[in-house]
Amino acid sequence: MQIELDYTKTAQENAEEYFRKAKELEKKARGAEEAIARLEEAKAKLESEPAEKRRLRLVRKKEWYEKFNWFFTTNGMLVISGRSAQQNEELYAKYFSQNDLFFHANIFGASVTLLKNGANAKKEDKEEAAQFAACFSKAWENGLSSIDVFAAKKEQVSKSSQKGYLATGSFLISGEREWFKNMPLELCAFVGQVKIELSNPEGNAVTNLVPTSLLASSTAMLNIIPKKACEKKRLMNAIALKPGPIKKSEIAKELAKKLGFDDLDYIMQHLPAGGFAIER
Repeated sequence: MQIELDYTKTAQENAEEYFRKAKELEKKARGAEEAIARLEEAKAKLESEPAEKRRLRLVRKKEWYEKFNWFFTTNGMLVISGRSAQQNEELYAKYFSQNDLFFHANIFGASVTLLKNGANAKKEDKEEAAQFAACFSKAWENGLSSIDVFAAKKEQVSKSSQKGYLATGSFLISGEREWFKNMPLELCAFVGQVKIELSNPEGNAVTNLVPTSLLASSTAMLNIIPKKACEKKRLMNAIALKPGPIKKSEIAKELAKKLGFDDLDYIMQHLPAGGFAIER
């Protein structure tokens, strides 16, 4: 065995250096053994669970629109809504196409909501998008039961006024708007499998929505949709939500338990700000 020595150091100093390196290697070895033990423990625990529960842990590739609030209407049209002022700006700048409709609740502090290809939408699709826009507004946090919502075309929405460029998340609407009066603040949550076909990010979508109470699949998705869409789709396992006294964090735990969907962060991100109640 060959040992390298530093000729600039004394025999004692060389010995101390090798002793230090040995201690470091021993520490790393212990750390590796502990990591292996933790992995073996986690593996044994996972293997002891029922197959249905294990499959829910598989990592699912998220769709591009999931960073926003989103749902698909009864007729398969994509609706996306901003979760912040910055996302509202992003929707306007990147995803607002000529044939889309812009929805906004008639209150200060509301999400920009886009109905993709909304110019060709049926009345029921527009009403569902309007209810979604109502729910993701300050009206929910304020505990209101309903609010008016308007829709506008792309050429009616601008970021500038006579006084200059508007602040982040603010938009100027001109011309005649389409109004949806007294839209009830009601949502439904369920876990289901969604198969999506998108020709491009800015086009319309065709969906095949399969509701389930405990879908054990890597493609299981949490769906938060307006109650109008829920009623038309006849989703028997959906949980109906409205503004109420229950904290958002508590309702997220309740949904996770009832729906068998354990990604609390995802649930929290896709619920409106404010309190909740579950409709019985």
